[in-house]
Amino acid sequence: MPKTLFDKVWEAHVVEAMPDGSYLLYIDRHLVHEVTSPQAFEGLRRSGRKLRAPKRTLAVLDHNIPTVDRRNITNPIAKKQVTELESNVREFGIEFYGLDSDRQGIVHIIGPELGFTLPGVTLVCGDSHTSTHGAFGALAFGIGTSEVEHVLATQCLMQSSKPLNFRVELQGRLPRGVTSKDVILRIIREIGTAGGTGSVFEFCGEAIAAMSMEERMSLCNMSIEAGARAGMIAPDPTTFDYIQAQNRPFAPKGKVLTEALNYWKTLQTDAGAHFDKELVLNVSALAPQVTWGTNPAMGTDVSGSIPALDGYKHSSAANVERALQYMGLKAGQKMTEIPIDLVFIGSCTNGRIEDLRAAAAFLQGKKVKVQTLVVPGSMQVKAQAEREGLDHVFKQAGAKWREPGCSMCLGMNPDIAAPGQHVASTSNRNFEGRQGKGARTHLMSPIMAAAAGVAGHVVDVREKLY
Repeated sequence: MPKTLFDKVWEAHVVEAMPDGSYLLYIDRHLVHEVTSPQAFEGLRRSGRKLRAPKRTLAVLDHNIPTVDRRNITNPIAKKQVTELESNVREFGIEFYGLDSDRQGIVHIIGPELGFTLPGVTLVCGDSHTSTHGAFGALAFGIGTSEVEHVLATQCLMQSSKPLNFRVELQGRLPRGVTSKDVILRIIREIGTAGGTGSVFEFCGEAIAAMSMEERMSLCNMSIEAGARAGMIAPDPTTFDYIQAQNRPFAPKGKVLTEALNYWKTLQTDAGAHFDKELVLNVSALAPQVTWGTNPAMGTDVSGSIPALDGYKHSSAANVERALQYMGLKAGQKMTEIPIDLVFIGSCTNGRIEDLRAAAAFLQGKKVKVQTLVVPGSMQVKAQAEREGLDHVFKQAGAKWREPGCSMCLGMNPDIAAPGQHVASTSNRNFEGRQGKGARTHLMSPIMAAAAGVAGHVVDVREKLY
């Protein structure tokens, strides 16, 4: 029977199928950070359990740490979480990348760049944007704290049911000034934040084949924002070249690599495989996307306007009105009329080297009008950017060059916006208070955020590129 990519990876990891329709899955890779792990380790300690497979887990600091003066953590809760993780990894014998490590960074950036993320594996983390790793053909998804403990103790995980297959075909080639971030925002705008509920996306098509691994990771990263359990892309030569690049210590080498490649090449959806849902989107005329509301589906073309209160198909007029009141905007307002007070370029969505290159290329020779934070996604990204001189471009433009961390993606560290500020953000969520109490988040691509920083308002970057 023909199988999808998801079917193949799922079935290869089923330890036992239960009579009630639930499944026990084997987990190949586990990533932990300081926020969702303390209770899990404490649970192991209370029950006297050891880790089932310590070498299959990596730990890193990212969510709570400052991006300046990193050792000076003033928030007592954040400081406690950081010190507890440092203590727990020593006690349980886990590979750990702390603030002094040249491998430290955002959990969903270091996994791929270290070769820990590989095609065909199951990978979990106590963070919803674990879907990022699906860009490699991995089945990757976020889990809760109790599940973190379960994986640490057993290297397995219960799933109440098998998700559906949802095929997302992207036809055509992306126009200049349009990125994979715009693609995923357009998909979420089309199907809503619950459109993928109970499903795993498989992204395919001409546009996917043309994307770099960085672009694919940004796309899969936000699958969760459409309600999907995960997003996946079949591995291809682009994937294999990325894994075989230098400085990926966990990637297979030699004979093991040869055997792995032979297996990875089988991870393609078979002709005639069944999909429960399908979406086809031609991206050849896609415009840059910007959110105007308080969830990632509340967005539109940068050249467009905020819809009428009853013109948004995924929510009631009352909910749209509430969102616009929070955002300080009004129906019918042009997107390019939205003021920007603060710019954030970074996060597990858009903190990779290609993202920084795109932003720096636009900022070359320009000056920002508003405070602009540029936060590399990892120490390796930071080092590469500095070798290329990107940090000088950012500084000369008036932007602030920071140390790696989750930073302004979420209001859990010192990098937060003031109440009422409009933030051009390359992160993944624009919920009320996500970047600080009263902060107003507008999601967009790195090049769009850079352009907004120069103009002081939302702009159509295509007009600045031609």
